[in-house]
Amino acid sequence: MSKQKYKYNPDKLSYEVVQTSLGKKILRMFLFLAPSILLALVLAVFFTSRIDSPRERQLGEELNRTNNELKRMQDDIQLANQMLNVIEKRDEELYRAALYADKFPDELRLMGTGGSDRYAYLNGLSNSELLKNTAQQIDQLEKRLQAQSLSFRELLKLAKEKEKILVCIPAIQPIRNSDLKKRIGGYGWRIDPIYKTRRMHTGMDFTADRGTEVYATGDGVVEEIEKKRWGYGKSIIINHGYGYKTRYAHLSDFKVKKGQKVKRGELIGLVGSTGKSTGPHLHYEVVVNGEKVNPIGYYHSDLTPEQYEQLLEMSENSYQALD
Repeated sequence: MSKQKYKYNPDKLSYEVVQTSLGKKILRMFLFLAPSILLALVLAVFFTSRIDSPRERQLGEELNRTNNELKRMQDDIQLANQMLNVIEKRDEELYRAALYADKFPDELRLMGTGGSDRYAYLNGLSNSELLKNTAQQIDQLEKRLQAQSLSFRELLKLAKEKEKILVCIPAIQPIRNSDLKKRIGGYGWRIDPIYKTRRMHTGMDFTADRGTEVYATGDGVVEEIEKKRWGYGKSIIINHGYGYKTRYAHLSDFKVKKGQKVKRGELIGLVGSTGKSTGPHLHYEVVVNGEKVNPIGYYHSDLTPEQYEQLLEMSENSYQALD
């Protein structure tokens, strides 16, 4: 029960009950409740700023998952770059060395991906820096892969060309090892068998019985069929391409014609003793880019290491040519 308030009336010399208006009552009530309302508003603002709504929590979790996925992608990109480093090193130090290829241009391996404006469309996003960094790494990896693809394409073309070259380069003995006699005339300065003077012997002499088969030492085309009374006598010149030619001299007979294509190991003639010759043998020459070279380095495809060492020793210990 609310207390009554009284006020003294001097005119009536008595106390009268003080009457309070409705407006004042409401004002008093509002003033009484104002601190509580203010406190409630402060608490509401505090909790709404600190406590996320279910939708906000969901968006936050999705953002965290996105950031984690981007970081995982960056780890994968780093691993791919490490593997590409190994491939590029193998490309330069192994594949290109084996194929005698020039170094792949660094400017192609380090092709740019554009300036920072390229990723301006990612500005303003909550994880824009992470997105831009990931996008840039992906672009750089893509450029490196494109460059490596160009390198492999070039190497494949070279490999196919080298395959053609390998079958053309002289690589076997022109006479079977089993058909050879013990005496071999080596490349270098030797005593001429007729003039008895020291002269340069520009090939190798393989002694064999007359009529022994002579084989092409590499793929090529018969460039010349020569028949001379002196010098090389009856001889064949095969053009193997790529700067290589071979000569087979002092033959007794031909088994090919001028312009004919021949394969390595194909029969081309028979051993004889025509021209300037002191007995049945084959004079064999290898010419590289117009220069006559020692044939001893061109028998790697049909001799064992022991047979090669024996042939090398025999050729080096011969001091007189046979033609």
